[in-house]
Amino acid sequence: MLPFARVTIIGLGLIGSSVARAVQAQMPTVRLTGHDASPEVRERARAIGFCDDVTDTAGAAVVDADLVIFCVPVGAMAAAAAEIADDLPADAIVSDVGSSKESVLTALRGALPDATIIPAHPVAGTENSGPDAGFATLFQGRWCIVTPPEGADPTATERVAEFWRRLGADVETMDPRHHDRVLAVTSHLPHLIAYTIVGTASDMEEVTQSEVIKFSAGGFRDFTRIAASDPTMWRDVFLNNKDAVLEMLQRFSEDLTALQRAIRWGDGDTLFDLFTRTRAIRRSIIEQGQDDAAPDFGRAH
Repeated sequence: MLPFARVTIIGLGLIGSSVARAVQAQMPTVRLTGHDASPEVRERARAIGFCDDVTDTAGAAVVDADLVIFCVPVGAMAAAAAEIADDLPADAIVSDVGSSKESVLTALRGALPDATIIPAHPVAGTENSGPDAGFATLFQGRWCIVTPPEGADPTATERVAEFWRRLGADVETMDPRHHDRVLAVTSHLPHLIAYTIVGTASDMEEVTQSEVIKFSAGGFRDFTRIAASDPTMWRDVFLNNKDAVLEMLQRFSEDLTALQRAIRWGDGDTLFDLFTRTRAIRRSIIEQGQDDAAPDFGRAH
């Protein structure tokens, strides 16, 4: 039995359109309704055809929904939820795909105080955005972290979890605050570092932009891929998960200072021990199936 018969997706960019395409592929009998705040995106979504219906208002999109998924930047969550408050069915489950969970839960509860809210975070994405960027296999073999609030209905939580399993994701359940600390390390801090190092390279007067691009080695290339991620989404992530990000950034700064000291004083043992330990982490990621060991990250040459 399908966990939901009628699904509404609010926000039809990379993640929203990928959810829709995945539902079409894995649960073709589910009726899909979509809405996006942008008229251009709505028109493009209709042309592509990954929803059964694309409505001009958010309220019209949710009138008969079993599940409503907000696929909007976390900073826009409260406003988007307020738009459906008058039309949301009493028995509908509300979820999202945001990268920070405590702030999202607060926003959704504030706008929809009587709704059943089960937040979730599919840990998947690309540096591309927009309705054309989505694809049905984005969530295959990737984690989706479901973060029910304390006292949440277990049946509602399991229905959301099963929805993501049907899309190919591996599901983990986690407390919202713990999620935010984990993701601050594994996702948010790496993005902050990537934005910083690419910005630093751009700002250096003694290295022209053309030389940075011309002589980009693999490491810098990988940073630029991360730093090309959607600026609105990541601005909102940092502002909405700032406590956890600042905590991890402080720890990173202390570790970086220790590394700087080792280089200054020629402490090769410290450097070698660190690099050996981090190499082992890379191998464990491959062993757990989160990446593969293809040479040069599988790049075609």
